Amino acid sequence: MNIFAEIRGLIIATLDQMVAEGALPEGLNFDPITAEPPRDAAHGDMATNAAMVLAKPAGMKPRDIAEALAARLADDTRITSAEVAGPGFLNLRLTASVWQQVAAAVLDSGTGFGRGSLGQGQKVNVEYVSANPTGPLHVGHTRGAVFGDALASLLDFAGYDVTREYYINDGGAQVDVLARSVYLRYLEAHGQEVAFPEGTYPGDYLIPVGETLKAKVGDAYVGQDESVWLAEVREFATEQMMDLIRADLKALGVEMDVFYSEKSLYGTGRIEAALEDLKSKGLIYEGVLEPPKGKKPEDWEPRVQTLFKSTEHGDDVDRPVMKSDGGWTYFAPDIAYHYDKVQRGFDALIDVFGADHGGYVKRMKAAVSALSDGKVPLDIKLTQLVKLFKNGEPFKMSKRAGTFVTLRDVVDQVGPDVTRFVMLTRKNDAMLDFDFDKVLEQSRENPVFYVQYAHARVSSVLRKAAEAGIDVSEAALKGADLGKLDHEAEIGVLRKLAEWPRLVETAARTNEPHRVAFYLYELAGDFHGLWNRGNDVTSLRFIQEGDAQTSQAKIALAQAVAIVIAAGLGILGVNPAQEMR
Repeated sequence: MNIFAEIRGLIIATLDQMVAEGALPEGLNFDPITAEPPRDAAHGDMATNAAMVLAKPAGMKPRDIAEALAARLADDTRITSAEVAGPGFLNLRLTASVWQQVAAAVLDSGTGFGRGSLGQGQKVNVEYVSANPTGPLHVGHTRGAVFGDALASLLDFAGYDVTREYYINDGGAQVDVLARSVYLRYLEAHGQEVAFPEGTYPGDYLIPVGETLKAKVGDAYVGQDESVWLAEVREFATEQMMDLIRADLKALGVEMDVFYSEKSLYGTGRIEAALEDLKSKGLIYEGVLEPPKGKKPEDWEPRVQTLFKSTEHGDDVDRPVMKSDGGWTYFAPDIAYHYDKVQRGFDALIDVFGADHGGYVKRMKAAVSALSDGKVPLDIKLTQLVKLFKNGEPFKMSKRAGTFVTLRDVVDQVGPDVTRFVMLTRKNDAMLDFDFDKVLEQSRENPVFYVQYAHARVSSVLRKAAEAGIDVSEAALKGADLGKLDHEAEIGVLRKLAEWPRLVETAARTNEPHRVAFYLYELAGDFHGLWNRGNDVTSLRFIQEGDAQTSQAKIALAQAVAIVIAAGLGILGVNPAQEMR
């Protein structure tokens, strides 16, 4: 049940009727017309922009259209008033029964309430985390992991067929550095003193990897030239690091459907095939790029390179895909990887990158546009940095990692639920302050606690009602007389519940899961407000002594709130609390 979609449908049907009657000209586009909550709740339950949108193409005054539309809408039994405001805004008020039916719909559908068909089963690939397999995930990866996972769940909830994917960057020079670092730990495991040259990975996390390598091969690599052990240690170390990364992701509640290896693109003809596809479209050529804008680097010199004509698909400059020495650029395997995604039949692609990849957005979008002939959209979401604080001070680096705070550091401090929710309390491209003390506070200022407390309060009401002998079974609550929910404070909570299906659709259209966290906080606020008013107005209390029927209606409302909170938290990957401790 999406009451906003239903009323919009009523508005469109009424406009069609006006066209048929000659009150409006034919050929008008109704797509931009909306029905949504007004900015000021005092103006009504819904507002529509219909008259403002249609005035110019219809050649009429917006107020004239609004008044004619209002007169017709007022005849619908769901609408108590249709008022024209200003130059042609139309505000609607709905009957209490409309909002009461929302609670019934929530109870009937359970946590499936709000699940939509927006996606219509379209296949979407969401690639996120994709960290280099050279060490444990750090706090920046944590935000990308939470955002990507919540986005994938949101799209699934909105009716898309979602694949969660991790791209393993195991084809570059960094895995050789990893192998050399592990080899040093391997020698250390054999009792040798070692020094880590600049550029290697000195973190303690490689100590057990070196010991495991020793257990596997004994002293076979001790004193041997790099040519003997590099390839084998590189593969061994990568596998060990990916096991560590998978464990870190699992601790955060993240599970991938696909782990795709960059190394699988090399020597298999896949890079060549992708570039050949672009070449067949006249988009690969030999040329010389202009020097970088601004001050020319001293070491810059013009040289012929193999270039992708990315400017034909929205990029600022063409991009090299092969170096002058014949080796691939970093961009070439990324093109091949996305070519593979297109070949796998995805209808849309989403990449979640760290903020430092902003310069990569246009070239990657250009590549996918070219490879798919503009048929597969690519949305790239950048996640900004996270600043950690504890005891009012910046949180120090992890000794285990050597240079950064790890995902495990964060999860071990506050748990996966708090970590995930807090990471979604800001839009992905906004900086985020993560204060270990504040995220554990039991106050309204802590959104995690505030939402969890609302769910726990409902659980408490159900327990107390059962102790008082009130039937709060699923069947009893579904059969409750919801017409008893007629107080403005109760209607206000019902209105907020009614926004959930619309919120899901909006968040899915924009690929913005933080909207779910914001909504849950607002819903919790409305529920806590109703609860607190019950301290002064006894008729608003959820348990009415001596009146089981009224109690059941009010508890049904509370249960509907808990169901929507549980559904929203499920999208965010957070477990709803049954009680607060």
